[in-house]
Amino acid sequence: MSFPRKRESRVKCKNHGFPIKLGMTKSNIMKIGFDCIGVGCGALIINDRNEVLLLKRTSKTRNMAGFWMKPGGGVEFGEMVEDAIKREIKEELDIDIEIIKFLSFTEGILKDERQHWISLNYLAKIIGGEIKNLEPEKHEEVKWFGLNNLPEKLAQNTIDSINEYLKLNKN
Repeated sequence: MSFPRKRESRVKCKNHGFPIKLGMTKSNIMKIGFDCIGVGCGALIINDRNEVLLLKRTSKTRNMAGFWMKPGGGVEFGEMVEDAIKREIKEELDIDIEIIKFLSFTEGILKDERQHWISLNYLAKIIGGEIKNLEPEKHEEVKWFGLNNLPEKLAQNTIDSINEYLKLNKN
C-alpha cells in the first residue's frame, strides 16, 4: 500500500516561472542571466536607405551601458521568440515590425557583469507607427546609422547581426 506524498507549497519565480520552494528570500531567488542562462532576442531593422536602427544604452541598464545595440530584450517564460521581439520593440519604440528572417544567434558571456545570455537575432522591417523612445531610462538615444558609418561601441549581438546581414546582401 502506498501513501500519498505530502505536497509542498510552491510559488513561481517572477523572472522565469519555475517553481520555487516557499521560504526562499528575495536575495536567493535566481536571476536570469546571472544564476541561469538568459534568452534574449532582437531585430536588426533596416530602412529603405540601408540604415540600421540602433539604441544607446544608459548607465541605468543592467548591462552594456554606453553600447549601441539593435532593439530587443528578454524572452518571457512560455513566450515564442518572434512574439517576444515584436512585444519588446513595441514597448521600446512604439512601432510594429514584420519579421523577415532569422539571422544568427550570439552567445554573450559578460564576465565583468557576471552574466550569460543567448541572443536570437532576426532581420525585420517597420510596418507601422512612428519611432519614439518609450524607455528613456534604458536608452538615451535612438538613431539610424549607415552600415558604413556605425558607432564604435556596438554590442556583440548587433555586430553578429550586421555581419550576417552583410553576408546575405553581398551582391
